[in-house]
Order: sequence, then structure tokens, then C-alpha cells
Amino acid sequence: MQEDISVYPVRISGVDDVMKACAKIGTDPGALAYLAPKSNIIHIYAEKVDYRAAGFIKQEMLSRGGDAAVAKHVIDGRTDYSDILIMGTEKQILSLTEKMTAMKIWGIPALREKIAGIMRNAKPRKWELASPHGRKIILGGKTRLMAILNVTPDSFHEASRTDEREIAERAGRFLDEGAYILDVGAESTRPGACPVSESDEAGRLVPALRVLRREFPDALISVDTYKAGIARLSADEGADIINDISGYGFDSDMAGTVSELGIPYVLSHIYGGLSDVGSGVSHVNILGDMDRYFAGKLAGLRRENVILDPGLGFGKSAGDNFTVLKNIESLAGFGRPVMIGHSRKRFTGGLAGTLGVTAMMAGKVSLLRVHDVAENMEALRMGEGVSGA
Repeated sequence: MQEDISVYPVRISGVDDVMKACAKIGTDPGALAYLAPKSNIIHIYAEKVDYRAAGFIKQEMLSRGGDAAVAKHVIDGRTDYSDILIMGTEKQILSLTEKMTAMKIWGIPALREKIAGIMRNAKPRKWELASPHGRKIILGGKTRLMAILNVTPDSFHEASRTDEREIAERAGRFLDEGAYILDVGAESTRPGACPVSESDEAGRLVPALRVLRREFPDALISVDTYKAGIARLSADEGADIINDISGYGFDSDMAGTVSELGIPYVLSHIYGGLSDVGSGVSHVNILGDMDRYFAGKLAGLRRENVILDPGLGFGKSAGDNFTVLKNIESLAGFGRPVMIGHSRKRFTGGLAGTLGVTAMMAGKVSLLRVHDVAENMEALRMGEGVSGA
């Protein structure tokens, strides 16, 4: 009996990990075409599916070597609907969608369309979004940082507050530290903050934008606002992106304005209004809520210009925030880049928690919106090293 054998579990996170392991083993390169599709077990959750469709999917996945979890009464028909957790390789699930093409009953065509869309959009990709001013925003392939520049007197993170006299120095430092986008905000959305008028917001914002455009003509600049009038003014002053925490819910003109301007737009998930920010509202099913929310909101926008933001802390409990982060891949099915705004929010506990989230999100999202660029860049590189992103 050979006693010096080492046996241990390893984490395989995709094709690259399989290829590295095979190279170490000395596997025949021709075998990679068969091994690579087995590198990931994909999990897809579907809600309130006709019980007969659920039973069909269960049997079809089993026949392909995968599986599906369904409600216990699907087998005897003592339930009308069932949620489903589909578990299988890419090949198995794609084969399932092919079989579903022939099924025109039990709501299967709509279910197939959604599953096929997830499989089509979930693969790693890059996006090129065009600013109205000709600058290109390249997202995907790696996680980048968006630096927060607050020109407000009452931002929840006091150290981030600045004015036009200081903004050039801070922006230059953020760019030197590796920020890809500068996000300028002239109205605080911290818990308990008082809304400001459009004229006051413009009075803070315009001088800052003019300084930034003069000092950094090639920099990518985002403006954090939920007002359509400020969005239009910002675009006139050289902004490349509009970052709206309200998902165009606070100003009915916002969707039409950004579509008319052709400007990239961060579409955020939010529950309630500004008074609900930080309220700790707990959702029964935050992932399902977000899926329905984004599906509806995207219909009112030029999809090719949209970046999705799950809106951590905006009408969500700490548990909801952690659920979203753990399942951030649930947004991949929309086929759009994703941004996370977690920096120094209450549920993180401060800078240390922020940096932990940053490291965890490395390679999983396109953008991280942060206050502390240098520190988050170090955390991001550490996360990339550990995950192989």
C-alpha cells in the first residue's frame, strides 16, 4: 500500500482552473474539449413554475446527468406551482433548452426563453459604452474602480466632502491611484439627508464639472443625480455617465432624458424613497424582487447604455445586502455590466468591511464605487490574486 499519497479537495472556479490542473497532471490536450464543459456546475432558480413543467424539467435534467430540485408534491400533482433549482453543466442545460423548444405547453416557452437568455448572457464579456462626447467606457474583463467625489456639505462619509477649490487635487490623486471613473455628487443620499433643490444642486455641480473638464479633459466623469434636469445639464458640461440611485423612479422624465441624450446610465435597484435609505427593510425574496424590477425598468431605456447597480443599502436589510453580494451572478442574465456601491455603508462596518467586499467582488462585477481609491485598489489586487480573476 502506498502511504505517501496526498489527497485533498480543490476549488475549481472555471475553465482556467481546469486547464491549470490538467497542465500539472499532464493531461492529453485533446481531452480539454471534453473536460472544460464540466468545470462549472450552474445553478438557475425559477419561481412559480407550472408543476407539470417542473416535473418535465426534473426528468430531463436527470436524464442528462444533472438534476433539479422541485416541490415535493410535483410528483403527485397536489400543487399547482413549484419553484425549481436547476443544477447542471453548461452542456446539460443547453441540451435542456433545445428539448424545451418542442414543448408549447405549461408555460415552457417563456421559461425556456429566460433560461436560454441566462446561458447566453452569463458568459464573461466586454462592453463598450459610448459617451455623448466621444469618450469610450470599456467594461468587463476586469473590475475597475469608480471614485466618489462629493461636492456636498453633508455626505455621510465626512472625509469625502469637498468643493470646487479642492476637487482638482482630489480627482488627480484618485486618478493616479487607479480610478477609472470619477463620480461627482452634489446631493447627499445618506440616511436622513434633506433633499436639495435643482438650482442648489446645479450651483454646486457646475463649477466642479468645469474644473474637472479643464484639468482632466480625457477623464471619464459620472454624475450622481436622480433629477432629469441635472442629468441634461451635466451632459452639457461634459459628463459621460449618469448615476441615478432611484432607477428613474424619483423623476418621471429621467428615462426619456437619458435615452434622448444617448448617455450611459447606471440603473439602480431601490425600494421606497429617500426616507427608506438605510431603513433596514427586509425582503422575503430580494433576488426575485430585483429580477422583476430590472426586467421592467430595462424596457424603458436604451439597453445598450445601461449599467446595473443592485443598490446596496437602498431599502434593504443587512441580510438582503449580503444575499445580493453572495449571489451577484444572478444579475448576469441581463447581459449588462454590473456596478456595486458598497463603500463605507452601514452594513460593512466601515473601511475594513468595505475592503473585504471589494476583494470578494474582484472579477465578478465591472465597477466598484468607492471613497478610498488606494486602499480599495490594494484589496482588489489581492482579490484578483486569490480568485485568479
